[in-house]
Amino acid sequence: MTGKVYLIGAGPGNPDLLTVRALRLLQAAEVVVHDRLVSPEIMALLPLAARRIPVGKAAGFHTVPQDRINEMLVELALEGHDVIRLKGGDPLIFGRGSEEAERLATAGIPYAYVPGITAAQGASASTGVPLTHRGFATGLRYVTGHRARDAALDLDWRSLADPDTTLVVYMGAANMAEIAARLIAAGMPVDLPVLAVAHATTPREIRMPSSLAQIGADLTRTPLEAPVLFIVGRVAGLYRSAALPLPRKLEGHLRLVGHG
Repeated sequence: MTGKVYLIGAGPGNPDLLTVRALRLLQAAEVVVHDRLVSPEIMALLPLAARRIPVGKAAGFHTVPQDRINEMLVELALEGHDVIRLKGGDPLIFGRGSEEAERLATAGIPYAYVPGITAAQGASASTGVPLTHRGFATGLRYVTGHRARDAALDLDWRSLADPDTTLVVYMGAANMAEIAARLIAAGMPVDLPVLAVAHATTPREIRMPSSLAQIGADLTRTPLEAPVLFIVGRVAGLYRSAALPLPRKLEGHLRLVGHG
């Protein structure tokens, strides 16, 4: 019998933010094909007997190419396994879930999406920085700061350089200095606030408030470990390190990193 593949979003890292459906499927998992940035707290929810297949990618280092991941999912399902394809965030927001689903559909493999809270929402909630706010931002855009196969960034910089829109940059740590320079050249204010958040929602969360002119230097001085998300826009200026009380279980764990 052919198995089914579940394309599951693990959310930003905190297991409390999993959907009920995702948790139920993870706790009954037989085979799990997982990304590198799925948090250890999420991985700890898997049954001890579950087969775990890491296929994670890092900038410039893809241990398993995407085409091979696609074929692996097909092969495992054809062997009769119900397969969990576990991704950080949401599988349909910079998660390549639709590429995998396309290959599964071609092979006649049944599949289902299980959404996850995307990193932007998680970081917004944990830091208290809204993604939209009356008088600060009338729109919101998500963009990737990294191109496949390390291709040059060819974003529409003039379109992105809108100070009335919050810009959230995923996977941009390696290229954020270039991204900031391109945005400034396209007309963004040099003092526009930026908030970098690493490992959002987890006990390893680090927050780095900065500006477009300073973010490159700040990252050189204090590199942040992936996953890192950047909130660019006036709303980032609303960040206050003590804006919200931390959950008791996270007190003493979050490190707040400033600049200057």
